[in-house]
Formats: sequence, C-alpha cells, structure tokens
Amino acid sequence: MSDQCALCAATDAVALVQVTPRDDQIALCATCQDGVENGPVDAPHWQCLHDAIWSQEAAVQVVAWRLLKGLSEAVWARDLLDIAYLEPDVMDWAESGLPDPDALEHRDSNGALLSAGDSVVLIKDLPVKGAGFTAKRGTAVRNISLVPDNAEHIEGRVEGQRIVILTKFVKKS
Repeated sequence: MSDQCALCAATDAVALVQVTPRDDQIALCATCQDGVENGPVDAPHWQCLHDAIWSQEAAVQVVAWRLLKGLSEAVWARDLLDIAYLEPDVMDWAESGLPDPDALEHRDSNGALLSAGDSVVLIKDLPVKGAGFTAKRGTAVRNISLVPDNAEHIEGRVEGQRIVILTKFVKKS
C-alpha cells in the first residue's frame, strides 16, 4: 500500500480503494475516499484534481475524471474537464462507473426506495377519478409497477381496477 493519497498526496489515513468496474486499486486519504463514495462538494481540497487528471496512472485519471464530473457546478471543474484528455479505453472505463442519469428512483412518502413488485399501503384517502370510488387510507396495494418516465407515479390494483398512484401518498410495507 502506498503511503500517500494518489489524488492529493496526503499521508494521513491512506487506504486502498477499488476503481470499479475493474480490479485496479489506488490509495486515497479519508477526504478523497469520502468524495468518491458520497460525491464531492466544491471545496479547496479538490483543487488537487488539477494535477491528478494528468497522472500517468489510468486508475488515478479515472477517479479524478469522475470527481470532476461530480463537481460540474464548479466552473473550474468544468473548465478542467474541457481540456483534460483521456485515452478512449480510459474514458470508457471512467464513464462505465458513473450512475445512469436517466435511471429514475421511485421513493415512497418516507423516502424508501420502491421496486417493481413491492407492496405499499395508502396513507391518505384518494378519490379515484373516472372510477367513481375512493381508495381508503390503509389499503394495501400489492405487486406495484413503476411508471418508467415519472418517478412520482406508480401503478397498482385497487378494488379490481388498475390505477396510477402518486408515490407521496404511499408507504412501503
């Protein structure tokens, strides 16, 4: 294990971190590791990426590029990304580790992640338009479907009818 961070050259509390999806590892300090795992927040610490993006080690370039993408609100980070060059295979590696920005997350009223097939409970009486009934609070809706283009909508069967339900009116059971 290296005795200094591959990004900022700090020597305190350095640990090896895998650069997914490959098996390559680099040494990172606690601050850089937190930025990799939880997303960086624009701060003077990340100025170290000015040097890291030009590293001879591909894994360091990949991590620096991903962190710069996470700092896209910062003008200096966007400028650095504009001039940075990564070999095509390194760029593919860097992009393959980013979360899909098009992937929607459906969350219930408490913030719990919903998946297709889950069961939920209504937390409010909901008048169902066009069906002439009210879905009562406490009604269980089993085997829900996620609406692919709207994170606030799910579909489920209530009283034998398939309806669209807003996620803010359900909790996962």
